[in-house]
Amino acid sequence: MNRNWLAAAAIAAFGVIGIGVAENVVVVDPAIPSYKPVSGVSGSLSSVGSDTLNNLMTLWSEEFGRQYPGVAVQVEGKGSSTAPPALISGTAQLGPMSRDMKGSEIDQFEGKYGYKPHRVRVAVDALAVFVNKNNPVKSLSLPQLDAIFSKTQRHGLDEINTWGEAGVEGAWGTSPISLYGRNSASGTYGFFKEFVLKNGDYRDTVKEQPGSASVVQSVSADKLGIGYSGIGYATSNVRPIALAKEEGGQAFPPTAENAYAGNYPLTRFLYIYVNRDPSKGCDPLVREFIKMVLSKEGQEGVVKDGYYPLPAQVVEEELKALE
Repeated sequence: MNRNWLAAAAIAAFGVIGIGVAENVVVVDPAIPSYKPVSGVSGSLSSVGSDTLNNLMTLWSEEFGRQYPGVAVQVEGKGSSTAPPALISGTAQLGPMSRDMKGSEIDQFEGKYGYKPHRVRVAVDALAVFVNKNNPVKSLSLPQLDAIFSKTQRHGLDEINTWGEAGVEGAWGTSPISLYGRNSASGTYGFFKEFVLKNGDYRDTVKEQPGSASVVQSVSADKLGIGYSGIGYATSNVRPIALAKEEGGQAFPPTAENAYAGNYPLTRFLYIYVNRDPSKGCDPLVREFIKMVLSKEGQEGVVKDGYYPLPAQVVEEELKALE
């Protein structure tokens, strides 16, 4: 993730106010303009890709439908790995992803079209590690998470199998940790594997779930559970814990303030990939959808869905690249 804009001095300009550990109050950067509809926009769009972005794509599609009543947008969210094939085959014009495209995916796209797919940053996510609301654990480090979720332990810690080994005292000490995660089609699965497991292997005991909501629901029903998903899927029955990048380091909760400042170690952009011919530009319908996403109304949808809106600087960069 490009952290050039994640300077603490700029947080106020990003519209983050009144943020605490327990509550985020976030508003859209006032420098982001409202969307202005144009004439002659009609047709239909198909979105195939990220489950993390599924609810947000639905919100954006509803807003786009209000702007253009004659346009229909179909949304399917089965995992980021489904986006590149859909874009390559032309069965989707929008490819939401919670990770960067892999080099092999970009090569396949370029092999067909002669140019690379166009990536648009559309929101900021603090990939959260959730525990049951009754779990007393306060924080964990990335090495501890690796020791909990991985069978290769590339951070160097021994396996952690109980909550006592994770630092929880009292009656929880001997209780086994119950693991929940995503399947390999998920961009969140890949992001967690890369940045937490150092591309090591997940344990066979991780219960793979078909979507982010399923991970959160499983942890809410299992007092010994731990799982990961985008912050937008938080509910009152789970609690996102603070994370430290290194053993002994300061742990930061996944608030907007910590995401923008670069303190929370699992901060990431969320993306939409599109087919943009450099010599012709985007299809007008795709272009207007992306412009709406990058508008005040689009970023208000980001806040509504529990993610963090883009700073105006990033919006400006993406609009220039789109044109």
